[in-house]
Amino acid sequence: MVVGDFAIELDTVVIGAGPGGYVAAIRAAEMGQKVAIVEKEYIGGVCLNVGCIPSKALISAGHHYQESLDSKLFGVSSENVKLDFTATQEWKQNGVVNKLTSGVGFLLKKHKVEVLEGEAYFVDDHTLRVIHPDSAQTYSFNNAIVATGSRPIEIPGFKFGGRVLDSTGGLALKEVPKNFVIIGGGVIGAELGGAYANLGANVTILEGSPQILPTYEKDMVKIVEDEFKKKGMTVITNAMAKEAVDNGDSVTIKYAVDGKEESITADYVMVTVGRRPNTDELGLEQTGVEIGERGLITVDKQGRTNVSNIFAIGDIVPGAALAHKASYEAKIAAEAISGKKVAVDYKAMPAVAFTDPELASVGMTIAEAKEAGLEAKAFKFPFSGNGRALSLGKTEGFIRLVTTVEDNVLIGAQLAGVGASDMVSELALAIESGMNAEDIALTIHPHPSLGEIVMDASELALGMPIHI
Repeated sequence: MVVGDFAIELDTVVIGAGPGGYVAAIRAAEMGQKVAIVEKEYIGGVCLNVGCIPSKALISAGHHYQESLDSKLFGVSSENVKLDFTATQEWKQNGVVNKLTSGVGFLLKKHKVEVLEGEAYFVDDHTLRVIHPDSAQTYSFNNAIVATGSRPIEIPGFKFGGRVLDSTGGLALKEVPKNFVIIGGGVIGAELGGAYANLGANVTILEGSPQILPTYEKDMVKIVEDEFKKKGMTVITNAMAKEAVDNGDSVTIKYAVDGKEESITADYVMVTVGRRPNTDELGLEQTGVEIGERGLITVDKQGRTNVSNIFAIGDIVPGAALAHKASYEAKIAAEAISGKKVAVDYKAMPAVAFTDPELASVGMTIAEAKEAGLEAKAFKFPFSGNGRALSLGKTEGFIRLVTTVEDNVLIGAQLAGVGASDMVSELALAIESGMNAEDIALTIHPHPSLGEIVMDASELALGMPIHI
């Protein structure tokens, strides 16, 4: 300890102010704890600032642009449609991101959470230092919640900088690229690829596995692939990225497919092949917290590490790297510190891809159910059988319900279509509540609405469909 640097006592300290950290801090404060939160970059973390929120803003802008260009289906025509991408980016930042982050800052202040700006470094299991560019302060704590999130993976031959972008750089472009290459066709790559294609870019996605969006079932992905083709996008699977050569005003991407070397030149290349947990450079080794080979921290069902007063949540623990998972775990950890008998239960953890059309999944697929030894069946209802989808001009897609054979209990659902990101919440609640197909079918759904698709699929599962 530096001479004159007397430790300031804290009750609960949260490291990181993303969707895991700020939620943990607020819930801990609500539980009566005296809370401080340490953030080295920006309140709201990656998700609110350079991730899920701004990406959805660009996706929305792309949809509006395309609708302005061509709405002949609805008898609407327009001329001289122009995209002012500078204005789009300004709206994304000031109209969306800044409003949300300032809102989070207000909530932290309202709950009397002390915000410590700087980089946290653990000294031991009850002490940490918050380091500023020109100073540092030591703090002692009773409990800590580590919620430091993750960062993009940089692959060999594609050093970030210039015309080689990570997802943060991809969201901050000052103009829509004429030609845009994306390495990695997972959720981030597919979402931003679709967004930039809607905004006018010629997009090529290079994916190393046999299909894009590999965490979703093939028949769901097929609908997205068909839409990508309509946009003029190129998807190359089984492609291994080799090197990016910056030409000054362009970049050449070298890759191989089935051993054959290929190349493509674009304005920019964005690498979205995954993220790595931010568990290094925190001094966690000083605390005795065990970190696995992939940098993930093993925790119990309350988020507690092997060091009883230190908890970890979000992208730095095993499981899906989802903002809502981090927020869920945050509440559990904060309540556990207060002595509540709580535990995580991932029975109904939804996942969404904001592609065209949207994909959503919750619970088990039929394959996962069979692997788990469950006797299950699946029922598929098309969006084309729904009046609201027809009136929106968005009839592509389907809903699939997975139920037990014995008593029709819902154990999983998959959706591909307009509004899937909103509709999946009803199905998550149904799975969490142990509802069966009859419970859902007997729930009155408003007409005309996309939600009726859930009811229709439930009636199909009962063998008494009306609209198919």
